[in-house]
Amino acid sequence: MTSNEIRQQFLDFFKSKGHRIVPSAPVVPHGDPTLLFANAGMNQFKDVFLGTGSREYKRATDTQKCIRVSGKHNDLEEVGHDTYHHTFFEMLGNWSFGDYYKKEAIKWAWELLTEVWKLPKERLWATVYRTDDEALKFWSSETDINPKHILKFDEKDNFWEMGETGPCGPCSEIHINLSDDLENGSLVNAGSPLCIEIWNLVFIQYNRDSEGKLHDLPSKHVDTGMGFERVCAVLQKKKSNYDTDVFMPLINAVEKLSGISYQNEDDMISMRVIADHIRTLTFAIADGATPGNEGRGYVLRRLLRRAARYGRKINLKEPFLNKLVHVVVENFSHVFPEIKSNQSNIEKIIKAEEESFNATLDRGIELFDALIKKLNVKNEKVIPGDDVFKLYDTFGFPVDLTAVMAREQEFSIDEKRFNELMNEQKERARKSTATKISKTFNLNLSYSITTVDQIIKPTIFTGYDELRSDATIIDVRNDNNKVLVILDRTPFYVESGGQVGDKGNLFLDDTHLRVVEVAKVGAQIIHVVENESGIELIAGMKVLVEVDSARRWNIMRNHSATHFLHKAMRQILGQHVQQSGSYVGPDYLRFDFTHFQKVSETELEAIEFLVNEKIRENLPLNHHKDTPFDEAKKMGALMFFGDKYGDKVNVVQFGDFTMEFCGGTHVKNSSQIGLFKILSESSVASGIRRIEAVTGAGVEKYIKEIQLRIENGELRIGELNDEKRKLEKELAELKLKEKLGGIDAIVSSWVEVKGIKVFKGRVSASNMDELKSMGDELREKMKSGIGVMISEIDGKVGIVSVVSDDLIKEKKILAGNIVKEVAKIVGGSGGGRPHLATAGGKDVSKIDEALASVENIINA
Repeated sequence: MTSNEIRQQFLDFFKSKGHRIVPSAPVVPHGDPTLLFANAGMNQFKDVFLGTGSREYKRATDTQKCIRVSGKHNDLEEVGHDTYHHTFFEMLGNWSFGDYYKKEAIKWAWELLTEVWKLPKERLWATVYRTDDEALKFWSSETDINPKHILKFDEKDNFWEMGETGPCGPCSEIHINLSDDLENGSLVNAGSPLCIEIWNLVFIQYNRDSEGKLHDLPSKHVDTGMGFERVCAVLQKKKSNYDTDVFMPLINAVEKLSGISYQNEDDMISMRVIADHIRTLTFAIADGATPGNEGRGYVLRRLLRRAARYGRKINLKEPFLNKLVHVVVENFSHVFPEIKSNQSNIEKIIKAEEESFNATLDRGIELFDALIKKLNVKNEKVIPGDDVFKLYDTFGFPVDLTAVMAREQEFSIDEKRFNELMNEQKERARKSTATKISKTFNLNLSYSITTVDQIIKPTIFTGYDELRSDATIIDVRNDNNKVLVILDRTPFYVESGGQVGDKGNLFLDDTHLRVVEVAKVGAQIIHVVENESGIELIAGMKVLVEVDSARRWNIMRNHSATHFLHKAMRQILGQHVQQSGSYVGPDYLRFDFTHFQKVSETELEAIEFLVNEKIRENLPLNHHKDTPFDEAKKMGALMFFGDKYGDKVNVVQFGDFTMEFCGGTHVKNSSQIGLFKILSESSVASGIRRIEAVTGAGVEKYIKEIQLRIENGELRIGELNDEKRKLEKELAELKLKEKLGGIDAIVSSWVEVKGIKVFKGRVSASNMDELKSMGDELREKMKSGIGVMISEIDGKVGIVSVVSDDLIKEKKILAGNIVKEVAKIVGGSGGGRPHLATAGGKDVSKIDEALASVENIINA
């Protein structure tokens, strides 16, 4: 049977038992921040098990996309090394929502395995939870399994939990013994490939709370999960999941790309890791995740870099993972059409990430190899945590990737020291943030403010509905020329979620004081008040506080516009776009987002047009305040993993266009934003782009600046353009003469090494093409010899090496070999043809050192 037939037979079997075939939920659970990825078929039914939701059916079956790469369900180290663990897999499942229970679940599982699929009964074993006598009874009464093949195990093996909290219960697993010793029960749950679990029947009857206590659920449920890849291996009589038609198309494609056969054990491991990881990346990106530095994004980045490193072991040095996406699509899109519709984006995202990492991978591997040599000399077999941290911090090597490389060399790593350094880095970042806040407010908040929230009631924020409020002073502290005032209520918004804090005024009878900053400590909002007049402010005084309304309105226009911008980008660029940072001030807005490449001018125009079109529709604001978290999720509000949410949240909705979790302040309808104009689009980091834009008064200012520039130059635009072209031509000629003169200086100052003339020097080039042309010029002028020229180009290092024909023919000296060695010194790599080769590097500070090394390289 093919894997497609196996999958369909499973679904059809349970359909015949009254089950509804339902589609797989996305592998990225945007509605559940407690999960990185969907890791079980029951994730989409969690609300049913908790009693907070329901379905129109009582029985369901499906094949669910799952990823297990972190936490309790982490099989990463085994992936590729054994035959049956994967980071991505399909889970075939059937469910009962308060309908049938253990009896039917056990009976039907046995029927499918032994009557439909004809698996040999003598090879099957069942396990039950140590106190689950009910399941034990049904295995005896509803099946003809050998009674000796029913075993009891404890919580580790036979009590299923989705996470640290949530639905859980005892389970009954079905294992198949693939060994020659059919009565060897010691193989069950022993982690042996000779006896593997193929189906888990979970009986969900409890909910575990945050304190670890178990509570009975309103109804008892059945949740089963069968490893699709494992059962395919069993039914296709393969010793490895990777040898089935689930993986072989991918492995065959890797063979073709690498030119290496799937035969040698080390090569097989590399190909299995690659095949597994590209499936995970394809499905995760299709459902909206992208490689990044946090959360699920970091998991994907780890997998991609891990796969790229295994690719190096089978001669795949150029980006190759993106070339395998189409194989995944061809083999799985008939079941999961989303990977087909998102194929282009998936390929682009993976390629961009590969190109980014490839620039440092070779250098990191080189440092790792040097480190191993040094430790071997000392006869040490543990890589120090400091070195592991350096590989991570400088070259982006995840610790698990370094551990894999170490294990291959029969080394281990000092993970304890690595974790200490990671914690120190986090602490530095925390202190840096605290220092930044302190500098921003220019305050000394060291007085007893840390205990304020224990003795004073929370400040009531009124700023969603009003910009001026009558208030009572609760507490006062003096700080140089400023007074720190805590009020019982205030309309002043404290900087949060990218939106800057308010400024304004405090009125005490006829006295007017400026509020220059606001901060929040605990539950109290602190008003930083300028008090040059020295008026005494004391607790109990009645005051009027008023936000600078013009400034706040500009902020609200920009903040509301970020929601329109976010939605527009997701429509035009793709659903993979996610907010990764923002600044919302009175003068402009800045929006950082995940994307794999520069946004084109055409795309920017389309985004800007859509935003303004929606703004003109006069969409009303519906501000859902203090909404229960679960209710907000059901509304469909956009949220992302990593954000911190309480039991109650605020949801900002404009018409039917955009709806997101947000605690900021906003205009009452979209027309109040005015006009939206994108100023710039740029790169912030790998996979992160930035758009800066203005609205309302900011657009007016932008238009006036454009008009002023036109008015100042419109009379002479034609003349200036002619003059500009003339000067550019003259400048280009001067630069060319200067650069050629530099080559002449290099030609006249050669040195001799082993009877060979060596020409080297630092030159000025605008780009690599120009440097390459200069290499051709040097090669022609030097007649016989070796030439190396280095230039700083846009903050990076460019290198060209040339070798004359006689040395190539007679001494087998190749330009590519020379340029590679020189490039290592400046943190780069390169290559090319025998007579001319180029390279790039990062460390411009080592250009002179690299030039000085040329003679030694030729001497070696």
